[in-house]
Amino acid sequence: MSHRRPKSPNMQNYRPQLTSVLSFGHRLSGVAQSLGALGLAAWLMAGASGQDAFGSAQALLLSVPGRIALFLVTLALFYHLCNGVRHLVWDSGRGFELRAIYAGGWTVVGTSLILTLALWTWGLA
Repeated sequence: MSHRRPKSPNMQNYRPQLTSVLSFGHRLSGVAQSLGALGLAAWLMAGASGQDAFGSAQALLLSVPGRIALFLVTLALFYHLCNGVRHLVWDSGRGFELRAIYAGGWTVVGTSLILTLALWTWGLA
């Protein structure tokens, strides 16, 4: 006979909040940066290996999936940077009021997007 265990009442009513989503995003952006660093190392190694290897690496990076990956790594870099600055403000003991927490969170998101788009616009010009 199988008994169904009751679910925690907190799990049934849980709704992700901005702070929890940003915290998860910070961890995810760190992983993305690590993968981007591996990609950068591979690109540099291809460059040191000769024209054929470098040409193949460039073709991969300039493909649509490659450009999407580069864009996402750029976004991860700026998000992680902006959120790190936000944490430095918190380390100073400021910004813990609820309004400041949400304003800072949305500022991190907006600034990350603006910086990413600005860099890509400047780079494509």
